Amino acid sequence: MQHKVLVVEDDLDIAGLVQVHLKELALDVEHVSDGESAMAKLMQDHFDIVLLDIMLPGMDGLSVCREIKSLFPHISVVLLTSKSSEMDRVIGLEIGADDYICKPFSYREFQARIKAQIRHIKLLKMQQQPTDTIATAPTALMLGALQIDTGGHEVFINNQLIDLTATEFDLIHFFAKHPNQVFSRAQLLESVWGYDHSGYEHTVNSHINRLRSKLGNLCQQDIIETVWGVGYKLNAKSLQQASL
Repeated sequence: MQHKVLVVEDDLDIAGLVQVHLKELALDVEHVSDGESAMAKLMQDHFDIVLLDIMLPGMDGLSVCREIKSLFPHISVVLLTSKSSEMDRVIGLEIGADDYICKPFSYREFQARIKAQIRHIKLLKMQQQPTDTIATAPTALMLGALQIDTGGHEVFINNQLIDLTATEFDLIHFFAKHPNQVFSRAQLLESVWGYDHSGYEHTVNSHINRLRSKLGNLCQQDIIETVWGVGYKLNAKSLQQASL
């Protein structure tokens, strides 16, 4: 099945270049030039990925991102930003964007980042298949108060469901498979997002912060710890304490 991408970009030259790179990946691509048209398209048709410029006429890209994640939380949103708009990138990630790409970009980096989103989408769809179509395998990962149902793509703390995005699920699942092991932001980018380009540490930081906030709503323990100067780790001891 061909994945569908909606490009929301008012600069026609950039939009044309982006569409060429996407079609080289055998993706079904549509283009609109403003946020209102993007929301209208999303209401009418299904899309897997929205490639969204932040600087749009009328409804700005951050507002569009917030609206998409509110109405269609499983759509991957990738922001197109300038290298100087660091605060916009941080805000975009905090309100739910799955990734961002800085302009100008190389086509190799651009395609690598889109391929990473496609891998997440394929994994999610595979895990949502009926169980009789999937090879029998353990689908639950238990670690103290934490339970991860890989088949249902759900995460629980003390049997309470946590509402996570696909990327947040992949992140906590990766940590849970390697408890107490410290990973740098570069290692997490490569292992969870699927690329190793430098300069995108905000992607990791923002997803870690969002995940901590959601876990903290159900558990007072500091489950994901910062190891200063090194990276992050999942504290298995805190999960054992939280289950008591």
